[in-house]
Amino acid sequence: MKAIKEFLVGLAPLLLEMLIGVLLLIDPLYFTAGIIVAVGVLLLLWGLVSCIRYFRQETDVAVASQDLFKGMVLLLAGGFCAMRSQWFIVTFPLLSLLYGLAVLLGSLSKVQWTVNLLRQKKERWFLAAIGALVSVICACVILVNPFSTTDVLWMFTGISLIVEALLDIATLVLGRKVKEEPEPPVRPSRKTT
Repeated sequence: MKAIKEFLVGLAPLLLEMLIGVLLLIDPLYFTAGIIVAVGVLLLLWGLVSCIRYFRQETDVAVASQDLFKGMVLLLAGGFCAMRSQWFIVTFPLLSLLYGLAVLLGSLSKVQWTVNLLRQKKERWFLAAIGALVSVICACVILVNPFSTTDVLWMFTGISLIVEALLDIATLVLGRKVKEEPEPPVRPSRKTT
């Protein structure tokens, strides 16, 4: 049961990555604006909770926590995201650079995963290596940005997310350690005399 739970915990982010890739392919601008607005709403809620928490705390605790300041900053950030989501889309070249750096960092963790599998002498370590290589290539392409329009970059990003997720799922599924049946304990034989 524990192995199934660990497998599902590992599979969930990969399925989410694939879903994001598909949504980026369908309508990248609408999806991005929706994500930014959703983050804005979450920041607004978090800010509101922080402000309320400040006034509900004892004075000494409230002064030390600075929850009112944190709450107001979160409210400002959330309001900006919720009401000005198009600003992020206009500044897409900067965001794509940051995304490319994030993909590159993720690919470095996949290199670590590959080396771990190789050192553990796992048979299918090469699947993780392929995933790491694809991830590094995608990060480099995103950072260099040879595309003529942002729509093509969004399409490439969506496809790269789907391909990376599929490779990682294959690595996760095929690289799982097959549990061996434990051998029954050897019972000492009774000597009859």
